[in-house]
Amino acid sequence: MFKINCLNPISNIGLKNFTNDYDVVDDVNVADGILVRSASMHEMELPEKLLCVARAGAGVNNIPLDKCAEKGIVVFNTPGANSNGVKELVLAGMLLAARDVVGGISWVKENKDNADIAKVAEKEKKNFAGTEIMGKKLGVIGLGAIGVKVANAAQSLGMEVYGYDPYLSVNAAWNLSRSVKHVINVEDIYSECDYITIHVPALDSTKGMINKDAIKLMKKGVNILNFARDVLVNEDDLLKGLEEGKIAHYVSDFPNPKVAGKPGCIVIPHLGASTEESEDNCAVMAVKELMDYLENGNIANSVNYPACDMGVCQTAGRVIVFHKNIANMITKFTAIFGDKGINISNMLNKSRGDYAVTMLDIEDAATDEIVNALSAIDDVFRVRVVK
Repeated sequence: MFKINCLNPISNIGLKNFTNDYDVVDDVNVADGILVRSASMHEMELPEKLLCVARAGAGVNNIPLDKCAEKGIVVFNTPGANSNGVKELVLAGMLLAARDVVGGISWVKENKDNADIAKVAEKEKKNFAGTEIMGKKLGVIGLGAIGVKVANAAQSLGMEVYGYDPYLSVNAAWNLSRSVKHVINVEDIYSECDYITIHVPALDSTKGMINKDAIKLMKKGVNILNFARDVLVNEDDLLKGLEEGKIAHYVSDFPNPKVAGKPGCIVIPHLGASTEESEDNCAVMAVKELMDYLENGNIANSVNYPACDMGVCQTAGRVIVFHKNIANMITKFTAIFGDKGINISNMLNKSRGDYAVTMLDIEDAATDEIVNALSAIDDVFRVRVVK
């Protein structure tokens, strides 16, 4: 029986995928797996029994990834599960920037007691007039699950779409409309586009990427949309661009004192993935990731270990070794099985940065003696017997 603890409320649409081999428990200290959304785990004492953590969402800044990796705890996220919800809000953000709908609604509320409101509105509506997005140029920076959906939807609305992603995956390329212009220099996005939307992770190389140098290259009256991470934009440079009229609007899903209420800033209270459908989709994906790992040892959508999939074990046993990504480790592992006369029928070794996983299907069950011998090897974090 596998025990699962939920650090946050998790959609029952996801939880009902657990079979009778799973028990959702309140005590995190006895959990084999954790499901989490926004709860911070950085100060948490990780239970020795814990094997995996699944974030029902994309961002994992609330989880200590290296600390987990060094304990052989696999951390998953759910990329793409909330992508449609975010895509729809990005489209709404573009329309809010193009047409002063918010200002118009506020005017109606302020004049709700005016008996002649309909007549007056005909005179006042020019103050809230805007432009259409059809025919405008949209630049999408980052063509992952969300970026591709935004690009395709904008293209179908009649926009001229430019896409930039130096690490475009094969899957994303297949899903991207052939009408989207794939550019190889992000500067082309800055100089050509009327709307620019950012869909990249927060890395050292991307933090503050929208800064005074980038803004200098942009067209006058550009609209910038940020539904990815607030740190991607240098907000001091952005506010200056708004004051100078270089930027028409900044649409952000990340409220903070610097941009909230500032002229030209349309700030949304982090609603990107806050739909029932997104929460359900994330929960379903997270649960399935945990189940496949706990039952078979397969790793998909991990953020601290490489993807590994050997299907369902067809031999007497499957052993998974989590270790540092250094030379000569596989030789040490196989020698232990060889000394015991156990044949390895299938093996997979994958690495990700400093961390690696070796999966071995063996023709005899793994004994405690073998597990202890593997665990005693320097730079081995954890040894797990799946079968």
